[in-house]
Order: sequence, then structure tokens, then C-alpha cells
Amino acid sequence: MKDQNYTTSFTVDQTPQEVFTAINDPRRWWSEEIEGGTDKLGGEWKYHYEDVHRCTMKITRFIPHEKIVWDVLDNSFNFIKDKTEWVGNNIIFEITPIGKKTEVRFTQVGLVPEYECFDICSNAWGSYINGSLKNLITKGKGSPNKKE
Repeated sequence: MKDQNYTTSFTVDQTPQEVFTAINDPRRWWSEEIEGGTDKLGGEWKYHYEDVHRCTMKITRFIPHEKIVWDVLDNSFNFIKDKTEWVGNNIIFEITPIGKKTEVRFTQVGLVPEYECFDICSNAWGSYINGSLKNLITKGKGSPNKKE
């Protein structure tokens, strides 16, 4: 059976170290509305976007220049029936050198087509990962949600 978890990837000219540093600063590519530590093992932080989405993440894997895993501890959406759909999901960033380039692979384990938020959430992640994060890595500037 084909893996149904949402995944996307891109390749850049930057080093695994540069990619790792950018991923661990989600205020510069996902949202300025993040409170807490985002750059060390065991760090817990809260994200929110207006009254639309709130979640609490915990960093459970932190392998420098290779892999980062965020566990979704709590989640609330205001636009679907099961507001907690993400609870228990793992958000994984894998960083792989390929020759002189670096591949970034993003997977949300648990974000599957059966989820009510799948279309909206996968489109949003596609924009944040392939747009904002990639631009932060390659151009030094992402496009995070602004602080309210």
C-alpha cells in the first residue's frame, strides 16, 4: 500500500547545516506567532494563527544537520468537525546531502486523505515548505504569518 501521509520535498544548493538552522527557526518561515523554544531536543512551543488554528509542538528528535521531529501534543482547528485531527501526529524534517546539494523532505505522519483538513492542510504546508522555508534557505527571507 502506498504511504498516504502528506510529504513534500525540495533540493537546494545550501549545506545541511544551513538547512537545519533555517528549519529550527519557524518564526522566520511559518509564523511569527510562536511562543517557546524551537531549536533543541525537548523544546515545547505553541503556534497559533488568528482564531483558525492553534497547536502545541514538542521536539522529540533533534539530530543536527539530519533530522528534526515535532510531535503534535495539542491541536485545535475552527473549520472542521474534529478540531483535534493533528493530535498525535509527527512532523518530520529529513535533511540529506545529495552530491553538492541538500534535499529537504517534509512529512506529516498522520495527515492522510481521510482527514477533513487534508486538502487545506496539505496546501498550506506546500506553501510554507516549498515556498517560505525554501526561500528562507535560498534567499535568506521567508514569508511567515505576521504577528497579530
